[in-house]
Amino acid sequence: MQRGGLTTLLFLLPTLIIFGVFSWTPIVEAVVMSFQKTNLVTPAVFVGWDNFRAVFDDPLFWTAIRNTGYFAALALLFGYPLPLVAAVLMSEFKRMKGLYSVLAYLPVVIPPVVSVLLWKIFYDANPNGVFNQILGWFGIPAQPWIQSAASAMPSLVLEATWAAAGSTIIIYLAALTSVAPELYDAAEVDGASVWGKIWHVTLPQLRGILFITLILQIIATAQVFLQPFLFTGGGPANSTTTILLLIYQYAFTNSLGVGVGKATALSLMLAVFLAVLSIVYFRVTKRWSDN
Repeated sequence: MQRGGLTTLLFLLPTLIIFGVFSWTPIVEAVVMSFQKTNLVTPAVFVGWDNFRAVFDDPLFWTAIRNTGYFAALALLFGYPLPLVAAVLMSEFKRMKGLYSVLAYLPVVIPPVVSVLLWKIFYDANPNGVFNQILGWFGIPAQPWIQSAASAMPSLVLEATWAAAGSTIIIYLAALTSVAPELYDAAEVDGASVWGKIWHVTLPQLRGILFITLILQIIATAQVFLQPFLFTGGGPANSTTTILLLIYQYAFTNSLGVGVGKATALSLMLAVFLAVLSIVYFRVTKRWSDN
């Protein structure tokens, strides 16, 4: 306080109050509600661990975990390297780099609901559907896309990757500007190929950014909701029911408020899992990032 700490605290106080009221208070209330049976109208009844046991006893819970893991694996397999490759290629263009950046970021500007509804038209299973017409040009028969349990999840991942890749591309493009050109010149003098320069110069220089974007994408894919909700509603045959969609179903698809306790319990389980995963991830990757 002698060094002005009280003044700092007074300036921080409004922010701390707002953050506590609108962020931490709902979190604490959600934790309490996960141990209660409530319909949000009548007084809540404490039920202990019953909500958590009910979630674990629900076969759809394990289906949602598998589906969420499948979505995350596909999204990381295709959606994680794609922005990096696109950013590296775009950084090599000397002209019209701004135009390519705008085109890459354009899907992010489109409202997510509009994007999903647009792609839902593209995924029309009829032979006259947009994607099926394109396949027909190459003699490939029409595909069911989101109408089939086998292809529904990859179709959702394709749209999600298209919609979200632009933000990561912009991050990588900004990070690439900090790589010293002298490093590429030295690698070229040593006879490094294009792939050699990417492997020995670009990737090591972007290592910290790559670690951050990886954990952010893992967290985002674990919380996927919009695509399965708007595309398929969790179908067909629950093949696209994810954890967040199951939380929504617990809370709202039955009688209003009946499953709020189960929904908050599952929400808390997901939050704890992601928090632990993030802590472990940053501890494991800290040494690699520092080096």
